[in-house]
Amino acid sequence: MNSVPLYEAKAELFRLLGHPVRIRVLELLQDGPMPVRDLLAAIEVEPTGLSQHLAVLRRSGMVTAQRDGSTVVYALAGGDVAELLRAARKLLTQMLTGQHELLAELLKADSR
Repeated sequence: MNSVPLYEAKAELFRLLGHPVRIRVLELLQDGPMPVRDLLAAIEVEPTGLSQHLAVLRRSGMVTAQRDGSTVVYALAGGDVAELLRAARKLLTQMLTGQHELLAELLKADSR
């Protein structure tokens, strides 16, 4: 059995997360389980598109789905997903702060 190198597995994880709708779904589910209708109301996407993204997230094990009568309710599969989103937010904040500081330096140099 050939195992996938860790860096390839990580790259696949980031490809899985590489769509804004999937990220938004995961962000919304951080606040707790949500029925599909509420996800649709919060995200501007066609129902079939949302369904496809939810299926990808479900197959990957990032979210779980439970049927409650005719309603399907989605939830994060574990706290690690929320932690990853927090880490991404922190990293983006650091990157943007660095860009802002560089812009300020450039503007200061241009004004001389």
